[in-house]
Amino acid sequence: MSTAKGPLKGRAARLGRLMPSGPSTAARTPFVLLVVVLLGGGLISLLLLNSALNQGSFQLNELRNETTELTDEEQALQRDVDDYAAPDALERRARELGMVPGGSPAFLGPDGRVLGRPSAAPFPTPAASAASPEPPAGTGTAGTGADPTATGPARTAPASPATAPTTSGR
Repeated sequence: MSTAKGPLKGRAARLGRLMPSGPSTAARTPFVLLVVVLLGGGLISLLLLNSALNQGSFQLNELRNETTELTDEEQALQRDVDDYAAPDALERRARELGMVPGGSPAFLGPDGRVLGRPSAAPFPTPAASAASPEPPAGTGTAGTGADPTATGPARTAPASPATAPTTSGR
């Protein structure tokens, strides 16, 4: 047994003489550099990933703000459309254009008969329309001189130059 330990002891002693202080620093240098490069690369990649996520977050926040602004604008425009489509607003704008409510309507039945008694729309005078935009209720065609039972075409007033249709080019 001593002969077995002797050669091992001798080999270990020879190895100890070749490397007196353990593994040399020259063998450790590549490993240390590899670890430093891996850690540095990991930190740089985390920094780049964090920057990309922050940039995406800023874009998302910007797009949300833009969506909110556009939604508010859409709602404001829809309110304007609803205001313009309201019956009282339509009536007011029609009166501003010189339009008047129609008389009693007449309808044609499927057999060609006339149903109802048509009447002409009242013709507002310029002074009366400026004084009161709405004709008194129940006046019908009294101010026009037209017979409500007449079957001929309704009387119309001549168009003023401001509202006369242009016929140039025909």
